[in-house]
Amino acid sequence: MSDQSPPSESTPPRVRRRRGAAESLGSIVLGFESAIAFLGGLTIYGLEALPEPIAPWWGIVAGSVVALLMIVTARLLRYPWGIALGWVLQVVVALGAFLVPALAIVAVIFGGMYGYATIKGAALDRRNAERAANHTDTV
Repeated sequence: MSDQSPPSESTPPRVRRRRGAAESLGSIVLGFESAIAFLGGLTIYGLEALPEPIAPWWGIVAGSVVALLMIVTARLLRYPWGIALGWVLQVVVALGAFLVPALAIVAVIFGGMYGYATIKGAALDRRNAERAANHTDTV
């Protein structure tokens, strides 16, 4: 038997990292959009929208890869390059409109939501940081 006590008694509970509004809202948008990206890949496959030398099943692969990248990017939004990567993925979805024009609607809707989430979320984060700084100065 070990002389150590159970971890719950000896170690303090882990404190979760505080997430900003831009990170929280952006990750929600990317999470939902990942499902739409996968379905877009299925649509490209079903409509056989890829050019002739490319097999239609590559639509499923592309949709799956974009969906997976969106999920991974949602976890990386704490970094400025993570938000930029999210914008790159928005462009990728918009480029899908060349294959299936209905993806332009998806690109406009989710691109707008991602833009609002990241821009307005960053403004909220700045305002909250300013308020926290002013609050600590007066206390």
